[in-house]
Amino acid sequence: MSLPFRAIVYAAAVTLCASNAMAQEVKVLGTFGKWVAQTYKENGKPVCFMSVKPDSSEGNYKARGEVLFMVTHRPAEQAFDVLSIASGYQYLPDSDAVLSVNGKRFNLFTNGERAWARDVQTDKAAVQLLIKGRTFTIKGTSSRNNVTTDVFPLTGFTAAHQSITDACKKI
Repeated sequence: MSLPFRAIVYAAAVTLCASNAMAQEVKVLGTFGKWVAQTYKENGKPVCFMSVKPDSSEGNYKARGEVLFMVTHRPAEQAFDVLSIASGYQYLPDSDAVLSVNGKRFNLFTNGERAWARDVQTDKAAVQLLIKGRTFTIKGTSSRNNVTTDVFPLTGFTAAHQSITDACKKI
């Protein structure tokens, strides 16, 4: 999938996810460390996701919205381990956010307040490292050119991931 097309698809998916999740009943599968695993139905099909807020955030900003990192499974679309971040601010246009885990860096493309991996291979490789890690960071640059660093916990990641994988099996 090309980068611009992937950006449009994911931006639409996140918007639909948020609006449909509000209209649908979201069921909590469990809390694992600081990770929360949840599921809901979208057009009668299951969607499962896990999310976490950062343990710490650094940057030169006066106000910032909620920061949330998510991993989503959409079996009806054959989409698994899709990473996304809601930054709590508008990213600098044409900038990347950088996810760092276990010494490995992944550039995430940004669009508005969100960032995603550029391809399925990056999603999969990052999830495998997240399973083995203790913490990870995401660095981004706001539209006001302020650099932020968010540090996220990984305690409970593997159990939360197993929970959404069990609830949203591949078809």
